Amino acid sequence: MLALRPARPEEGAVLTELCLRSKAVWGYDDAFMAACRKELTLTPASILASRVQVAELDGRLAGIAEVKSKGDAAQLEKLFVEPAMLRTGTGRKLLDWAKATARAAGATALVIEADPDAAEFYRRMGAVDDGLVPSGSIQGRLIPRLNLPL
Repeated sequence: MLALRPARPEEGAVLTELCLRSKAVWGYDDAFMAACRKELTLTPASILASRVQVAELDGRLAGIAEVKSKGDAAQLEKLFVEPAMLRTGTGRKLLDWAKATARAAGATALVIEADPDAAEFYRRMGAVDDGLVPSGSIQGRLIPRLNLPL
């Protein structure tokens, strides 16, 4: 059974590696992945400074989501699923948690800066395109920004 729970600060390293494995499913090379490491890193401080939720399936890590809220907008900082757990409903369940968390904080929209290959998932979940923004990892790369009304 898939269960959600808050991330623990001491899980930063293992959750970072999950994020990197998940990002790599899109076929990026080693140089690209190295450039993304800083942006995908979770530390004890970052876990404590935002809302981070972990999905577990039968006691194994299945995914992670991170939300930061400010005013009437919330930002989906991370949503990554363990590659072996793709297409199990983990991403949808984490996104549902992110939406509920953002709503509870008073947000009316969830802003998502998505990997171009992951953007279609968010569109299927009701997000709409809202332009392009610079990648936080790769200089000169633009990625889709999506808005998910809450």
